[in-house]
Amino acid sequence: MRLWRREHNVHHQARPVEGPSLPDDSTVHLVLDLALRVGEAQMAGGASAADVTATIQAVAGAYGLPHTEVDVIYTSITASCHRGTEAAPVTSMRVVRGRGLDYTRLTAVEDLIGRITTDRVSATEAYAEIDRVTRADHPYPRWVATLAWAGMAASVALLVGGGPLLAATAALVTAVIDRVGRFLNRRELPFFFQQVVGGALATAAALAMYATDLLPGTRPSLLVAAGIVVLLSGLSLVGTVQDAISGYNVTAAGRTVEVALLTAGLIAGIALTLRAGVQFGVRTTISDPLPPLIGDVPMQLATGAATSACFALASYAPPRALLVAAAAGGIGTTAYGLLALTGTNAITCAAVAATAVGFGGKVVSRRLRTPPLVVAVAGMVPLLPGWTTYRGLYQLTAEGDPAGLSTLVLAAGTALALAAGVVLGEHLGRPVRTGLGRLVARSRR
Repeated sequence: MRLWRREHNVHHQARPVEGPSLPDDSTVHLVLDLALRVGEAQMAGGASAADVTATIQAVAGAYGLPHTEVDVIYTSITASCHRGTEAAPVTSMRVVRGRGLDYTRLTAVEDLIGRITTDRVSATEAYAEIDRVTRADHPYPRWVATLAWAGMAASVALLVGGGPLLAATAALVTAVIDRVGRFLNRRELPFFFQQVVGGALATAAALAMYATDLLPGTRPSLLVAAGIVVLLSGLSLVGTVQDAISGYNVTAAGRTVEVALLTAGLIAGIALTLRAGVQFGVRTTISDPLPPLIGDVPMQLATGAATSACFALASYAPPRALLVAAAAGGIGTTAYGLLALTGTNAITCAAVAATAVGFGGKVVSRRLRTPPLVVAVAGMVPLLPGWTTYRGLYQLTAEGDPAGLSTLVLAAGTALALAAGVVLGEHLGRPVRTGLGRLVARSRR
């Protein structure tokens, strides 16, 4: 019996510790913090929870932490490194506070991730670089972004059938809205109220020009529609649908609440101003139907491309991404217009056009060193349902017509179809992108 116990003790002492072989504690903490900061930068830029999770696990695995569990919600990211049965796990969390559109920063983060996963940069160097990227100022002055938003509004006005005078007016009004919004943002006014102010300014400008006959023969609804598209373009519709489809329901719920709240602020600003116009005797009309898009296909291509390029510039995209965004916008807008001319309904047109944009963006983004999110979001922006939203609000507010509810449902369905189409296109493009990557790698050997 004593001999058996002695052999059992020797066997127990010689048993290896179960679990992964990890670096020292200081390296583990450094790598976890690095991975979380990279994930935070992606999340703040609008990336989906699935992409953020995959990135954090890839960064951690590249530096010797293969067993890392990640939990992403809308406001925070938690990562836990499993260290086997003999040691406690190391867990770290990072809160996602600031959010904003800066595609140059997102592109730099994507480049850094590529170098990390191919073992071209050490953990210390990567940490220093992610710190520099997240602290860097925007690549363009603020006035460049204002001009880009103005150019986007002018392009949208031309896209929906407005003339040069309406386009110039839309650009001027949008520039004023942007500067007012930046002033309110510096005063830390919540974004909900900033959307209220933006919607009210766009609608008030249209009503004032209609009442004073400054733009004779011009429909004020087109001016408001251009402003709505600009104010809706910054919302994370694509990320929301990606999270919901990928099973990240908590994050999807958080994004949905934010999108719904900001959209409600925009609607409130427009509706209150329309109602005030009715009280003062300023009544416009929307009886004449809006064509699906302008009928000239080359003009559709040009205005769609200009809208997407201006949006990318306003979102501080790098110069090489502007041409990619313009191509995505032109292709998506033209596809939508051609389908609409065949009598296809608006939701189907939006879904098919967005699928084409998402597919193309996923396939070519790696070769062009541009994040797929930049291509997807910029490509769907010209198709946002600005005029449909205005029509529904006008029916409810100025005309008291309950049919406005169904019009608003159509606008919401179109926006959802755009986001879902982009996600589907990226899913379909993933195996094609992988296959092309393998062919390129074989050709280089």
